[in-house]
This record gives sequence, C-alpha cells and structure tokens, in this order.
Amino acid sequence: MPRGGARVVSGPPPDPNALRRNRPSDKAGWTTLPAEGRAGVAPVFPLEMMTPREDELWVDLWSRPQAVAWEALEQTYEVALFVRTLAQAEKPNARVDVQRIIRSYLDSLGLSVQGMLRNRWKIGPATEADEPALAPEAAPRRRASARDRLKVVPRDEGA
Repeated sequence: MPRGGARVVSGPPPDPNALRRNRPSDKAGWTTLPAEGRAGVAPVFPLEMMTPREDELWVDLWSRPQAVAWEALEQTYEVALFVRTLAQAEKPNARVDVQRIIRSYLDSLGLSVQGMLRNRWKIGPATEADEPALAPEAAPRRRASARDRLKVVPRDEGA
C-alpha cells in the first residue's frame, strides 16, 4: 500500500461557498448543472443484453442533471457499467464487494453529495416553470425587540 502524500479523496471535499477563493485548485472552477436535468432521450445502451431493470435505471439516470456532464465527458460506458452493477447489487443475495463498487461509482459519477463536490459540480436553481405554485404567505410577524418589551414607567414626582 502506498504511503504518504495526497490521495484523490484525501481531505475535505471542495466547498463552492468557501470564503477564500484564491486557491490554485479553484482555477478550474465549478460547473453548474441544470436543475431540470438532461433533455432528450437516453443514448443507446453500449453493453450487450440489457435487462428490463437495467433499461429502467438507464432511462432514469440519463434524465438527471449529472447526465449533462456525462454526455460532455463521453461517459456512456461508465454509466452503463454502473447500471449493470447496480442491477446486480439490488438483488437480495448481492455480494458485499459489489455494493462497495456501487459506492465508488456513485462518487465518481457525481450521484452522491461527496461525488458532486469532488467533481466540482453544483445544481443550478430551478426555473420558475418547475416550481409549484404556492399560495401567498402572510407577512411574517416581526419579532419583538428588547426595546419593544420595555415599559415606560411614569416617574413619581412626590418621592
């Protein structure tokens, strides 16, 4: 096992809201993914003999925001291998090592919070069309300040 030195996942993940922005590692910047996800149909599954469960997973994954980055990085095979492994890991008698592989796929494909941070991806704000119409809220009550809670007491002139 290697000793010493930095590892790919050593230390805390990068923070897009960090106060100090002059780090050399921040030169690459952050990629904002659309909250609506990837538009269009999923690409053709590149592996042989797709099962119905793999088809469901494939279509679902390619509609997510991360799919925009996968398409730009041409990660079709990586996503296909993740889908195949995830379908195996879902079975009741799945081996533990397959489940560990799934965890690493989640991080490398940016499907976990840690993976999103390591890939320097963030999901942009939802568009107004995606947000459900909410009833207008009543104006928030102003919290009483310490000054509002004080009571003016008349001064007794005779004492």
